[in-house]
Parts: sequence; C-alpha cells; structure tokens
Amino acid sequence: MTSKINFYTTNWCGDCVRSKALLKKHGIDFNEINVDENLEANEYIKILQNQKRRIPTIVFEDNSFLVEPTDPELEEKLRALNLI
Repeated sequence: MTSKINFYTTNWCGDCVRSKALLKKHGIDFNEINVDENLEANEYIKILQNQKRRIPTIVFEDNSFLVEPTDPELEEKLRALNLI
C-alpha cells in the first residue's frame, strides 16, 4: 500500500534503521529526509518537538507524528491508519 509518510533521519541513527526496516517489512512507502543534509527539515522537526531534535521523526499523511517510536508503537500507529 502506498502512503505519504515523511521519515526524518540521519545516516548515523540506529533507531532509524530499525524503524525503516519495519516500514519496509510491511511494504509501506515513505519519503526519507536526512536532517543533517536538509536544514529546512532539521528546523521543521525542531518545531514539532519544541526545539528538540530527536530522530527518527515520522510524520504521517494526517500530520500526526511519532518520535523515536518502538516497533510496537509504530505498528500500532500503522494499524490505526489502516496501513497494515
């Protein structure tokens, strides 16, 4: 199933690798945005997080988002959005 998910990440983030693997396992498409390379994206996640910069930050089509989700949290959100 295709989805408009923005996945804010960096090259060095282990939690990002884990969350991306879970999305791929379920066949979920996402736009990967590296916040170390994209200053606008970096500022955007800081706005979402009250000036914090925690990753992964995953923004869904309904503009809801998760920050550093565990696998069960991410799967629960995907189910709530009827993506899995």
